[in-house]
Amino acid sequence: MKKLLFSLLFVFFAVDAFSQNKDAILGKWINSTGEAHIDISKRNDKYYGKISWLKEPSTPEGNPKTDEKNPEVSLRKKPVLGLEILKDFIYDGSKWTGGTIYDPKSGKTYSCNMTLRGNGDLSMRGYIGISLIGRSETWKRVR
Repeated sequence: MKKLLFSLLFVFFAVDAFSQNKDAILGKWINSTGEAHIDISKRNDKYYGKISWLKEPSTPEGNPKTDEKNPEVSLRKKPVLGLEILKDFIYDGSKWTGGTIYDPKSGKTYSCNMTLRGNGDLSMRGYIGISLIGRSETWKRVR
């Protein structure tokens, strides 16, 4: 009976520790160019990221940068600061998949997978169609 109880407790704590790993991407990240910080959060078991800081938040005229390349004309006046660029990621046990990443510089949205590396960096893979054809980028956690 003691072995059974011990085994059940071990399984419970192992599953609990493993499930906490899925939230390891929560927090602030700096993109590979150092131009933006992205704050990754969780809503209803899905992960989202919005731009929380820009190196250059304003145009040369002093106006806030807007999402001027957005394919939806009505959204082109929306500020880039605060823009949600990561949407609908789910954790599949080893990586975050099923989501999209939006590039405000081009106005394009790509399918995306994210993997947390052993050194703590976040590896991003944006693609159209299949992930073999795409672009990879590494984000670092903001300390």
